[in-house]
Amino acid sequence: MAEHQDLRHAHIVGWGKAVPERVVTNDDLAAMVDTTDEWIRQRTGIIERRIAGDQETTLTLSLEAARRALDAANMDPARLDLVIVATVTPDHAFPATACLVQDALGAEHAAAFDLSAGCSGFIYGLSLAAGLLAGGGYERALVIGAETLSRITDWTDRSTCVLFGDGAGAVVLQAGATPGGVLASVLGADGSGGEVLILPAGGSAHPATAETVAARQHFIRMQGQQVFRFATRIMPEAARQVLLKAGRTVEDVVLFVPHQANDRILQAAAKGLGVPEERMFSNLAHYGNTSSASIPIALCEAIEQGLVQRDDLICCVGFGAGLTWAAAAIQWSLPLPVAVPARPHQAWRWLRYRVARLRSLWRRLWRLVDARLFNIRYDENGRRKYKR
Repeated sequence: MAEHQDLRHAHIVGWGKAVPERVVTNDDLAAMVDTTDEWIRQRTGIIERRIAGDQETTLTLSLEAARRALDAANMDPARLDLVIVATVTPDHAFPATACLVQDALGAEHAAAFDLSAGCSGFIYGLSLAAGLLAGGGYERALVIGAETLSRITDWTDRSTCVLFGDGAGAVVLQAGATPGGVLASVLGADGSGGEVLILPAGGSAHPATAETVAARQHFIRMQGQQVFRFATRIMPEAARQVLLKAGRTVEDVVLFVPHQANDRILQAAAKGLGVPEERMFSNLAHYGNTSSASIPIALCEAIEQGLVQRDDLICCVGFGAGLTWAAAAIQWSLPLPVAVPARPHQAWRWLRYRVARLRSLWRRLWRLVDARLFNIRYDENGRRKYKR
């Protein structure tokens, strides 16, 4: 009994999403490439998608989603121990977008890093954070899935440009003794399929050159049929594996929240699991494929629509570049809906973010002063010594 009481569980206590204001419809795309609204709907199920504006980036979308998740959790960002951003479109190769999020939030006590697992990235991050919380080393974590895929989409290629959109979703996890939360996760990869879905250039294998730019190698390339066959096989398989690991069955699941890639894939997954399509949540029509952001955005919308209630079993499942796949079984542990924070709490958080901005500015200025006014030396023990 004592051992059971000592068990820690990672519960989702906050959630939030952010999508760009700009909406690009199928008709808009038909004016750009050789396609039609009917062709796109029949083959993908997508009607429109959100595309980032000039001032929007993976960081800005991550921040908006993170702040909404922290609001829902009624949590001060200074209490966070960990920030993970799952993305294939970071603002920079380095520093990690998660570090920029940590700074902007004022999460000064949190470790931060990015994670790249394609469209499976959010569940990879969720699984990693849940394991760290359950292990006792951390208490609170922020996990974000965020993408600006429009920046790496070839808008002259009708086979891919109709698929992708931009957005971000986030959850706040907190450790607790109450059973529930993230019950189990399954992660997998098959690197032999790496070339099936790839961004050919921009890394160390093919650094950016005039030739790689001219060859349009800095845009997504996808072998659609191979991805489709992989996805329709792995989605139901991964879902069944994680439910078995959690000691549950398909019949126990109230709602499946899958990666939003293609309507035909979702239909095939529902058929493979033997569940009606209404138990397979979909918002694909309005956002398209937002990669690592798709599952957390879908989870947020399912909550907003009243499809998730306390003690419900939810199964999130996805696949992506790598090739990777991932699934998580989650027992919802919060009563819904969550009360809106009182005005004093909202004002305090608004002030907290302004203070975080000033703190960041001060640290930047201090580094500049430190470098200009002092010659830094180190003694034999590695301690800094300042000399004029």
